[in-house]
Amino acid sequence: MKELSLSIFADESGGQNGTSKYYLLTLVFHDQAQTIDLLVKNYQASLAHKRLPDIPFHASPLINGKGEYENMDMADRKKLLACFFVFARKLPISYKTFSYRRSEIPNLQSFVTNLRRDLIVFVFDNLNYFQQYDSIKVYYDGGQPAISATLHKAIDYSLSKNAVVFKDADPQEYRLSQVADFLCTIELSALKYANKEETKTDIKVFGHITEFKKGYLRHLRKKSLS
Repeated sequence: MKELSLSIFADESGGQNGTSKYYLLTLVFHDQAQTIDLLVKNYQASLAHKRLPDIPFHASPLINGKGEYENMDMADRKKLLACFFVFARKLPISYKTFSYRRSEIPNLQSFVTNLRRDLIVFVFDNLNYFQQYDSIKVYYDGGQPAISATLHKAIDYSLSKNAVVFKDADPQEYRLSQVADFLCTIELSALKYANKEETKTDIKVFGHITEFKKGYLRHLRKKSLS
């Protein structure tokens, strides 16, 4: 019998010491039996066809024209975003985002407690899904120790410790880590639009709320796990 393996890629937005009104953690789930090699090649071919650089995708710098995107104009950044969206939309993945308003988690302990509780409830609600796999590998870049510790405790509590392998994930090496970053940004944008907090940059990139919902959110939410 072939071993069934599930990969979980984690990414967060907001950070414990950030200034954003929200803190989000997104988990992307991928059955390793479902290859994504052809989809990656098609994504790379799309970039080459549009004469866009194949650099590790990082949503926030792309949207704001920072880092590797600093010298790229808005038109090309929007094209790159659209290419990655098509790639993410076609992937055989699902995802879950946990979101919190920073005013409701006044300190680190409160955040960790809420996140651990919500992770455990989510795993138990989807226990049949997780238990079909012989091994579960969690990839996280380890950028925030509180996230690493909370992921360990929640998943170890909910599932067999022997079934979970935690690995550091460098977004430059893992396309699905980049997808987790992208989905985290989309869900953050959804919160901002819903609460009328979208910025001028959000509107330049995604359009007004109707365009954002029809163009991005409704397609990606089809992959969301409850």
